[in-house]
Amino acid sequence: MGKTRRKKRRTHIPAEESVDPNAPPAPKSFVFKSGKVGKSVSRLVKDMRKVMEPQTAIKLKRKHNKVKDFLSVAGQIGVTQFLIFTQTDNGTNLRLARTPRGPTLCFRVLKYSLIGDVLSTQINPKSPKSEFKTSPLVVLNNFGGEENHMKLMTSMLQNMFPSININKMQLAEARRVVMFNYDPETKNIDFRHYCIGVKPVGISKSVRRIVTNNIPDLSNYQDISHVSESEAESGIETTVTLAQDFIGKINKKSDQRAIKLTEIGPRMELKLVKIQAELCAGEVLFHEFKEIKKMNQEREQRRKLKQMRRKEQERNVERKKLEKEAHRLVTSDSCESINDNDEDDIYKNRINDEYIMEGDDELFKEDLNDYNDFEEEEGDENESSSEENETKLQLSSKSNWKNSHQQRKNNFMKGKPKMSIKVGVKKRKRK
Repeated sequence: MGKTRRKKRRTHIPAEESVDPNAPPAPKSFVFKSGKVGKSVSRLVKDMRKVMEPQTAIKLKRKHNKVKDFLSVAGQIGVTQFLIFTQTDNGTNLRLARTPRGPTLCFRVLKYSLIGDVLSTQINPKSPKSEFKTSPLVVLNNFGGEENHMKLMTSMLQNMFPSININKMQLAEARRVVMFNYDPETKNIDFRHYCIGVKPVGISKSVRRIVTNNIPDLSNYQDISHVSESEAESGIETTVTLAQDFIGKINKKSDQRAIKLTEIGPRMELKLVKIQAELCAGEVLFHEFKEIKKMNQEREQRRKLKQMRRKEQERNVERKKLEKEAHRLVTSDSCESINDNDEDDIYKNRINDEYIMEGDDELFKEDLNDYNDFEEEEGDENESSSEENETKLQLSSKSNWKNSHQQRKNNFMKGKPKMSIKVGVKKRKRK
């Protein structure tokens, strides 16, 4: 007979009956700090992550991430709450924001104590372990105000943790409780975090130690009555009947047990400062210290001033574009006029390492003088020639000289090397 495969019971736990498939998804949260904070505030962030377990990111790698970076991934993993701690010169602040579009509650943290500080004050401190595997219960006290900001704050605090269905809830899941107590006189909110425990009633402490813990050393007692001679604790007012089996071997269904709350921390004393309509931004719906109308007027003035500056910037950009286009047209027209009409001026004024225009002008002057001398000699020898032949000779000689002069200029403008061009008039030796 073949071997049967072992069933994975530790990691492959079947779905609990208390989980309702039609129920809305449980709220998830990110707890992180923004900006530079002290070491104690950093530890407070870690303690608040323990409070929000298991529906939170325990090892959230913050480093250089900003609020917008967390917001970009919040929708993908179903995160609905941001708890952002900041620190300024005036004190520590807590922002409770609803993703992705707000609103945001801004609290001032007046006082706070860490988990280590709370446990150090207890005689028998409790170190919870498995209690953080389930979400805590929420208790709100004195949050019955009719103001809009009170209703919004009540709803936000309730939605921080998963809702419970009393008919389907397992009693063993109620391991922790978070309490918010509102003081109407000071308008402060006290935050406490407790661990829920039960203990037997109607028996003495010594007997309870025998029942709940291992058997103690009874060698110092002569009779069992010495152990139970103390009066039994009444605890009538705190006694409840367990509807289901609870954590512990002796906590069975229908047993009489007393509820005991043990504070595990942290503690905080909060004060609501303002409420913003969006995620850490937007219109201020409530402010404790400033008048709402005045703030709205200032906000409207800032918005109008921003629009005016934007319009002025657009006008300046358009004006600069027009000036740039006009400058381009003017420079292009001036370049064309220079190329068409001022070639002679450029030719005369341009200086190059290989060409010296002053020497060329003297060469042209010498050619012109030779041409004039030639005309005088020809006039003496050929006085009898007709006026038509003389006119043709003058025109042909002048045209030859002008052509050579124009060719020299063209070669210079093209950047060609200097060419020695002789004028088409020869000097006649004098007798």
